Amino acid sequence: MKHLLWIGSSKRDLLEMPKNVISDIGHGLLEAQRGEDPSSGKILKGFRGGDVIELVINDRGGTFRSVYTVRFSEAIIVLHVFQKKSKSGISTPKKEIDLIHERLCRAESVYKDWKKGKDHG
Repeated sequence: MKHLLWIGSSKRDLLEMPKNVISDIGHGLLEAQRGEDPSSGKILKGFRGGDVIELVINDRGGTFRSVYTVRFSEAIIVLHVFQKKSKSGISTPKKEIDLIHERLCRAESVYKDWKKGKDHG
């Protein structure tokens, strides 16, 4: 089972969501940790290689998304968790995509630091 790592405010943002959304996203992330394809997951377009996955949870309160990468052999890294507020279309807003790109760039150093600590811990 892969470890779960978080970047930026992603964990805090998840914990501020409705309980059933937290549960649904948590279940999807657990499936990913097991190497399974979550039923609520799909490859996020605009990222090469198909290793950035988006979980989409529809709830009475709106649409909630969690974006993670499976790029690393021992960990799933959660890049961003947010509520989609835009009412225009189904595409992810540019501001959110930009943040995901920024955090994906940081993911490699987060993973290396985690591995270093794990190997010496």
